[in-house]
Amino acid sequence: MPINILMPALSPTMTEGTLARWLVNEGDTVNSGDVLAEIETDKATMEVEAVDEGTIAKILIPGGTEGVAVNQTIAVLLEEDEDASALDAAVPVAPAPVATQTPVAETPVSAAPVVAPAPAAPVAASGNRVFASPLARRMASQEDLDLAAISGTGPHGRIVKADILSALEQGIGKAGAPAATSAVAPAKTVPVASGPNARELADMLGMEYDLEPLSSMRRVIANRLTESKQTVPHFYLSVDCEMDKLLAFRKELNASGDVKISVNDFVIRAAALALKKVPAANASFSDDGILSYKNADISVAVATPTGLITPIIKAAQNKGLGVISEEMKDLAGRARDGKLKPEEYQGGTFSISNLGMFGIRDFSAIINPPQGCILAVGAGEQRPVVKNGALAIATVMTCTLSVDHRVVDGAVGAEYMAAFKALIQEPLSMLL
Repeated sequence: MPINILMPALSPTMTEGTLARWLVNEGDTVNSGDVLAEIETDKATMEVEAVDEGTIAKILIPGGTEGVAVNQTIAVLLEEDEDASALDAAVPVAPAPVATQTPVAETPVSAAPVVAPAPAAPVAASGNRVFASPLARRMASQEDLDLAAISGTGPHGRIVKADILSALEQGIGKAGAPAATSAVAPAKTVPVASGPNARELADMLGMEYDLEPLSSMRRVIANRLTESKQTVPHFYLSVDCEMDKLLAFRKELNASGDVKISVNDFVIRAAALALKKVPAANASFSDDGILSYKNADISVAVATPTGLITPIIKAAQNKGLGVISEEMKDLAGRARDGKLKPEEYQGGTFSISNLGMFGIRDFSAIINPPQGCILAVGAGEQRPVVKNGALAIATVMTCTLSVDHRVVDGAVGAEYMAAFKALIQEPLSMLL
């Protein structure tokens, strides 16, 4: 009997993905374990292996198709001794409906004013469609203007806001009304409830731009960060860490060993050991209570061509600098190639975002839910400091902790930052 090959769920939260490419063709014989295709999720590219043996009889979803739902039939496999006539008995499986996982706020939210949808695009008497931005159509509807009588100055003759305002001033497009009575103040014609989005504004102003469609990864990043800032009560704590001893110690280690340790490796180690000293900071909020984690699983932000991803150094409090360095190099390389496994970037108890290599002095990062904290690391730079009542020069690095106030109080956050600073300023203590 023909076997349906389904779009797999490669992570617990995956509802759809992109079938990037097929590695087999119709008519190919495959064995269990053979790689059939590559699937792009919101975070990585994964290989799909055959479970059964047989012949690829029909490919239903071509390579490069986006938005393929989980459990949708993507191909049909014929078992041994079956021929093409058996395909008539194969019934493609429709994807099972996936329940939305969008969180619902439990606190009351003030109702936003309801904005009527923009009218459909009008058609001129000649039968040609009149192109206008959504805002222009809405303004024309409110002022009872005939868009077909208005000349557009936007891209490809599209009617934009400026054209509507000009028509109102000149009395164009409004039947039976003189220009003096049809003109209204521009401010009164703009809907107060909502303004144009970036694309509408660019169209209205005739700005030139290239539009790059949102990737699955970029869409997930946008949704999660918006959710974080709207639902997680952030507060921020900053410390300045003198790092001359750390830099000297790092130079000695790199001169004597085969593994090259980076400053970021020290930061990961210090962050994990500080969580061990202040375990109350290694926690997450949930409706059922506070989750206090046993291990410091450090998520480290890595920039990739398609967006930000956070591979995890598991149980970092138990790993030395050399092990952390090797793991981080491997994870970062595979992250940029889109080859991470879901378990290598999902989870984590604490995040680090380091922009020091870009020369950023200090910044505040957005918490990565459901984690309770994220540490933003700035550049180490020479600054004037006061030592023993005298002015001196030291290499100083500013670090800012973003904290979820539902789970970590100010005193706990301050205690954590003190422990982290002490480890950075006395790097030999990381070896104990």
